[in-house]
Amino acid sequence: MRILMRRFTRLGYAAFLVSAFHTASVSAAPFVQTPVQGSVNDDLNPYPDKPRLTFKPDGTFKLTVFSDLHFGENPWDDWGPQQDVNSLKLMRTVLGSERPDYVVINGDLITGENTFRENSTLLIDEIMAPINEAKVPFSSTHGNHDNQANITHIEEIERELEVAPMSYTRAGPNGVGGTLGPGNYWVPIYAKESDLAPILILWFFDSRGGFSPNPNSIPVPDWVDASVADWIKSESEAMETAWGPAGSSRAALTFMHIPPHAIQAVQPTITAQKNPGLNADFLGSGSVQDSASAGNDKPFWDALNTHIENLHAIVSGHDHGNEWCAREPTKNVIFCFDKHSGYGGYGQAGWGFGVRNILFHTPNPKASVETWIRLEAGETRARVILDDNYGR
Repeated sequence: MRILMRRFTRLGYAAFLVSAFHTASVSAAPFVQTPVQGSVNDDLNPYPDKPRLTFKPDGTFKLTVFSDLHFGENPWDDWGPQQDVNSLKLMRTVLGSERPDYVVINGDLITGENTFRENSTLLIDEIMAPINEAKVPFSSTHGNHDNQANITHIEEIERELEVAPMSYTRAGPNGVGGTLGPGNYWVPIYAKESDLAPILILWFFDSRGGFSPNPNSIPVPDWVDASVADWIKSESEAMETAWGPAGSSRAALTFMHIPPHAIQAVQPTITAQKNPGLNADFLGSGSVQDSASAGNDKPFWDALNTHIENLHAIVSGHDHGNEWCAREPTKNVIFCFDKHSGYGGYGQAGWGFGVRNILFHTPNPKASVETWIRLEAGETRARVILDDNYGR
């Protein structure tokens, strides 16, 4: 019997329960935004020519995260293209019913080792179509399968910016990200359009992995490069200079495709009661950053947890059989897996396909955040509240 989802080999790649949520449950003090002096068009604004992203007038902000779409598998037969058709249907279904304020595509957009070099970037056009139709702003990260013989992260970024006018994806500064890891950037979200300082920063990091393109096709390090650590520090300092200390003024949420190495040690503590959601993918070689020799992602991990304040969660994909959130004790930070969204890529019967939703009920940076898994047909599960009590 043919398995619907092909399993790919990792070995070579270097090498939320509550029934309802009410704003009254937020334990933080009433939020009063402090005015910040400055120019709307100051040098720190990375998107001077794009619409300012804001919370809704009711004070909410909802993100929907697609992960591991894996377009482009088996283009030489009928099976592969049909998986892309299925994935596009899922995207349109979810976007139509969830109506998010922002979308994140969290890596492995394309299975780059299966695509053809001459038309691989055209798969980006397919992936962007439902998002363009929904007219929703979004950002992408890229994964180990987006660096392969016939595609690279930068090629996907460049094509996305050509065909998706509501994309906020961008390449980071030269010298930041290491080999084939250009996608390190941040996106500011404001409480309301007239505000001079953002209330939420979405950070995106490039965990690289995969292989360099042909003809050399050599392994690419599967961790966020150490150069990103200094960049996080300098960007955080620039934000403080422009907008004042984060404190109670702004929060953060971060995305990267491959989970930080420290998350591997968390999995043995996972329980269905405390950490609801599928826990079917064992974290070992190839499933977290720098699996072969722990430590190479430590500069990034330390900088992330030192300089980015009010961090609600770190969100990753990569491991298709995991959906849980957990607190990483050494840094006292919450980590969440995405939900495998694409019909391409490996999987097992019963895992299903869907997205992770993340809902801010208020722009208060200290308030809790709600998150859950939504499956294609509308079923929801693994709903939790991310706050100071979660995972303790």
